[in-house]
Amino acid sequence: MTSLVTPDHLPTTLGALRASGWTSQPIREELRRNLEARIAAGEPLSLGVQGYDDTVVPQVETAILAGHDIILLGERGQAKTRLIRSLVELLDEWLPVVAGSDVRDDPENPISYFGKEQVRTHGDDTRIEWVHRSQRFAEKLASPDTSMADLIGEIDPIKVAAGLYLDDERALSFGLVPKSNRGIFAINELPDLSERIQVGLLNVLEERDVQIRGHLVRLDLDIVVVATANPEDYTNRGRLITPLKDRFGSQIRTHYPLDIATEVAIVRHEAHLPTTDKDIIVPWFMDDIVARVSHVARRSQVINQHSGVSVRLSIANYETVVANALRRSLRTHEETVVPRVSDLSALVQSTQGKIEVDAIDDTDPGLLIAGLVSLAVRQCFSENVALQEAGDIVEAFANEVIVHVGDDLPTPDYLAVLANIPVLEPPVRRIAGPTATPAEMAAALEFVLEGLHLTKRLAKDASGARALYRSRNR
Repeated sequence: MTSLVTPDHLPTTLGALRASGWTSQPIREELRRNLEARIAAGEPLSLGVQGYDDTVVPQVETAILAGHDIILLGERGQAKTRLIRSLVELLDEWLPVVAGSDVRDDPENPISYFGKEQVRTHGDDTRIEWVHRSQRFAEKLASPDTSMADLIGEIDPIKVAAGLYLDDERALSFGLVPKSNRGIFAINELPDLSERIQVGLLNVLEERDVQIRGHLVRLDLDIVVVATANPEDYTNRGRLITPLKDRFGSQIRTHYPLDIATEVAIVRHEAHLPTTDKDIIVPWFMDDIVARVSHVARRSQVINQHSGVSVRLSIANYETVVANALRRSLRTHEETVVPRVSDLSALVQSTQGKIEVDAIDDTDPGLLIAGLVSLAVRQCFSENVALQEAGDIVEAFANEVIVHVGDDLPTPDYLAVLANIPVLEPPVRRIAGPTATPAEMAAALEFVLEGLHLTKRLAKDASGARALYRSRNR
């Protein structure tokens, strides 16, 4: 059994363990005790999972206090797996087990043949190992080809060839569930298990034991089972057998971030931005737009909402927009990386693999994604920008003025526009901020121009990431 470096002060024999005053405790009581202490101390249950404080987390806390097995229902990208893994923090840091046991036998109450023999033979001299809480979590992604041997166990032909009889308990090789004894076992996408395997889990969830083929073996497992499922698969008849549904004490519905600010916070925390010597500055409106694209997609009638629009879409889009801006800064030899609206054209590559289109026609995915982006930009502009100079700006464009933009144009080209059309400078400065760099001013200028276009005050001729803005009256 592999383990972390065990502190020297921990007992190494059963006798020393008993003398230390340690007492055995079921895992549900262990989780409940540690959660009670956290709640009383005002500490969060789940570190790193944002947006669930008032919705999902209270339900998970109640389920743990009730001692329930839990199933989390939600579309992809709703942090279900991360939430499950965070439950490990509620376990005691170190757990004593009979040394060499495959099922983490409790020294005071061993359940396997090996563990019982060790305690019977050696008594207080039984060797003890300590398992860190990080090793008391096992996870399995369900699939139709998952077998009983994977989850429960099987006869080991090598042990039989060594001289053991088929009905000898020592000839068994345990699966993930018995090896998760005294820990948390998580199974993702539960409905993808075949019905035969689902039946095999019934005893685990109800009787806390396992049955392996025709062997008269009973393992009194001490285990908490947490599963995840897509709501559509979970509720459709035939995907999950009713008796297995009934075994879970708590069913909890997860969700996507309820507001733009939460999604932005998640994206900023999770995104892996390029390592570069250049300064990377993402304007507030670009944060908003990237997060809002996902929110718009989640309400779109042409996007398959059963498969969901993952938060991973927002993260990938954020990384793509920054990378596209970095590519420009390398070509133009600028020291600051600042994404602009024109960089949003790159979102096609990071979006089309993460959404499923319901439209029955041959809609170009690029056009669909461009429509989502345009709607997100328009909403961001309308909700956050009060442009009292709009009339003067439109009038300025009436005098044969044309402004070119693009993801390959350097910042000085944008500053020249501000110099030639002075009425643009005040609103651009308000949006970019009083201490904005030239690159941030360029990004804010593009945002203003695109906002005026999307609110039907300027015309736009676009080709890929390049565009020109002009008067609508020409």
